[in-house]
Amino acid sequence: MLCKFYLTENLESGTDEAGRGCLAGPVTAAAVILPANFENKILNDSKTLSEKTREQLRPIIEEQAVSFAVTHLEPLVIDKINILNASIKAMQESILKLNPKPEYIIVDGNRFKPVLDIPHSCIVKGDAKYMSIAAASILAKTYRDEYMNRIHEEFPMYNWKQNKGYPTQEHREAIKKYGVTKYHRMSFRLLPEQLKLEI
Repeated sequence: MLCKFYLTENLESGTDEAGRGCLAGPVTAAAVILPANFENKILNDSKTLSEKTREQLRPIIEEQAVSFAVTHLEPLVIDKINILNASIKAMQESILKLNPKPEYIIVDGNRFKPVLDIPHSCIVKGDAKYMSIAAASILAKTYRDEYMNRIHEEFPMYNWKQNKGYPTQEHREAIKKYGVTKYHRMSFRLLPEQLKLEI
């Protein structure tokens, strides 16, 4: 059973990201403030839920949240500032979009940088412990999947609709065969040594 709040019922935001380990596409973060009376028995860490369940939960979260926001950071930004900093930046930008401004932030993971003057706590596996982080994980995942499905239409040979940009063997074989796109993260090791890409 997920906990409702970490510190305060009053405007506590959870934040999480999706797509950190991918070779292509954005890193996507979300921030969510849930009301004190929010109840949902299905809500959990997005990684433990089926795609269908995540899609069912997304409109419930969006309709019932006090506020929510989602941010995509593109591969060019990831390559420039690295994936850890891009993940943190995406979460920060999502929090800055919230209205009203949260009074406290709980972050999935163990690294974060302050936003404005808002106090925060980092919680390892927070998406499996707190409702607002779980809700943020679902929004980040569903919005990113939606993005990857869209760019799959542009580059169907990489099958992003299926692998969502993660380093599957199929994805890496496609990189070897077709090269890279504007959506690939050039700072990542796109191919293992035995499949080295000629650029």
